[in-house]
Amino acid sequence: MKKTALLFSASLLSSFPLLSHAEIAQTLPIIEKQKQVSGYYQYQAGDVQITALLDGTNFMSPKLFQNIHEKEVHEILKKYYADQDKGVQTSINAFLVNTGHSLVLVDSGAASCFGAHLGSVLSNLKASGYQPEQVDTILLTHLHPDHVCGISQNAVANFPNATVYVSNDEANYWLNPKQVNKLPKEKQAGYLGTVEKIKQAIAPYQAKQRFKTYQLGDQVQGFKVINTAGHTPGHFSYELKTKDETVVFIGDIVHSHTVQFDKPETAIDYDIDPKKAVQTRLKQFAEYATGRQTIAAPHLPFPGIGHIYSADGKSYQWIPVHFKD
Repeated sequence: MKKTALLFSASLLSSFPLLSHAEIAQTLPIIEKQKQVSGYYQYQAGDVQITALLDGTNFMSPKLFQNIHEKEVHEILKKYYADQDKGVQTSINAFLVNTGHSLVLVDSGAASCFGAHLGSVLSNLKASGYQPEQVDTILLTHLHPDHVCGISQNAVANFPNATVYVSNDEANYWLNPKQVNKLPKEKQAGYLGTVEKIKQAIAPYQAKQRFKTYQLGDQVQGFKVINTAGHTPGHFSYELKTKDETVVFIGDIVHSHTVQFDKPETAIDYDIDPKKAVQTRLKQFAEYATGRQTIAAPHLPFPGIGHIYSADGKSYQWIPVHFKD
């Protein structure tokens, strides 16, 4: 009986041809590129919880970097194993800060101002366990659309209970109707296009007297404001001291964790005052490399939280936060 069963099994197996590894691989479905999981990362800074929120990934032309040969840009990217197919990669991040008595959003992402590949701050905020109605304060480092557009959509405030803050210098530059006449003719159209996006974003907050400005020396919800002008005339960063560490939300003093760390003297076309932007970056990088502050940056690879290191005081290195679950 056993012999008959064995013969039957052998006969059955022989009726199915053995497949090679190549043939097996051909039978598997092709796996298409999947969408990443929700883009939020929670970092505990002493008694404060910081939630990094990814708005999306953007790409910049190497030609945007000033006073550096395009070939050198490519060599730096190659050294960092950075994918160059679409250009120089940059993140757009925002940061939700729970201080225990206030829920503060630092910058807000681009929403739909630059296309469908961006605009995930709101959905990632909800995925992280918070609701937009809980946000009571929005701190904008400056008014470029990839920082301000996320506060509203179709003339409706995304954060209905929040008050929006930006520096007085920044508001004057973008919202003073006389400013356009001070610019070269070739820059006026781009300036007015940016102004239109800014006005649409802040309008719902202005209507409820929830758009406010500050000046150097002020504090907002415990955040110290730091003048880091250059990228824009009223660009400010925010410093928050927690029980265990100091966190600085640096805004756009840097756009690339590769090119502008190796060559911090390199400006970018987005800088309104390139010379001043470089001076600010060199000053702040030197301070953060020696002071060991925790840095939260909107354009460094998500989650954009980490530290700045320098071995020689000339070139720098971005050290991302070590992942913790």
